[in-house]
Amino acid sequence: MGRIAQDWLVVTILTDNSSLELGWVTALQFLPALICVPWAGVAADRFDKRKLLMVTQSGMLVTGLIQALLVWFGLITMWQVYVLAFLSGIAGAFDAPARQAFAPEMVPSRLIPNAVGLNTTSFNAARLLGPAAAGFMIAWWGVAPALLINALSFLPVIGSMMLMRVGELTPAPRSTKPGAIRAGVRYVRKRSDIIVLLFIVFMLGTFGLNFQISNILMATVAFGVGSEDFGILSSIMAVGSLSAGLVAARRTRPRLRMIVASMALFGLAMLVLTFSPNYWFYAVVLAPTGYFALTVMTCANASVQLAVEPEMRGRVMALYMAIFLGGTPLGSPIVGWIGDAFGPRWTVAIGAIASFITVAVVGLWLLRRNDWNWPGRADKDEHPLDGPAEDLR
Repeated sequence: MGRIAQDWLVVTILTDNSSLELGWVTALQFLPALICVPWAGVAADRFDKRKLLMVTQSGMLVTGLIQALLVWFGLITMWQVYVLAFLSGIAGAFDAPARQAFAPEMVPSRLIPNAVGLNTTSFNAARLLGPAAAGFMIAWWGVAPALLINALSFLPVIGSMMLMRVGELTPAPRSTKPGAIRAGVRYVRKRSDIIVLLFIVFMLGTFGLNFQISNILMATVAFGVGSEDFGILSSIMAVGSLSAGLVAARRTRPRLRMIVASMALFGLAMLVLTFSPNYWFYAVVLAPTGYFALTVMTCANASVQLAVEPEMRGRVMALYMAIFLGGTPLGSPIVGWIGDAFGPRWTVAIGAIASFITVAVVGLWLLRRNDWNWPGRADKDEHPLDGPAEDLR
């Protein structure tokens, strides 16, 4: 909600439909996810994740509240938006890996795949449901109330953390040895399965999931509709996303071929969106687009979490989130420039092109392995996503 309200503020109030300015704001918000990745991952593995999340959620509460009050009293300027976006991004950079790695600590080991699926679904569904809520709220009450409700929404999260029964958690072993950052990098470098998954989420997050830019430009520039119709777009997309989330929660062990197939179908849906003749055709196609996007995200996230040892999970998930969200500072200005130079439809087309390139690269990698069932069924002495455990050691 906060990001969409911020985007609407930039595009319709502070600038004259500048997709480039919007791209820079988005880049600043996600840049810390790339800069802070080494320290964020170590913090998630070294400190109490519940207490760390209380600190990061409080940081996002403060920055959100400041932005809401500045807009409310008519004092907001672009440089303030830049600064607040960057500060909020720092809190988010430390929040994401801790939140992702915390989910398996709240359930017994037999329920970890289900917990990871539900956690990933809630995270990604929020990325798609939030814009819908913000769009309607902006249409009814304006930007400032939407920003204020976003800020206050962190209070229940902090309260939930405080009320948890700590004795029922199953925390992973904490990393206390020096050189934790180097150890995390070495671990990932030896895991071709994780590297392939990181490549997929990088391409998807950097060039495919720029709907905060493409939807608002398609709504306002291509189809000439207002904030309420813009909110409907996100609502329709959320229907497909939530459907994918429910399916993901029942899935026990996602496979790479499912991720690749979903990525290909996502690219096809993006291609259809590019040539949408009118607003309602575009809106309807957003539902399957959201389904395939969330299928890729949930399967990739669950695969990575199930593939790593618990004591490495925070650092690996920090790298995962840095690549998934940190690619946005690269992709957003590019997509914003493309929108200014070639029109809003090209902001969608770039996602289709990137998806097809990803499918081609991963497909060639699978052909070289000659193993379309990868990863195979894990036996008791075998790692869930790669070769035998002895090879990993």
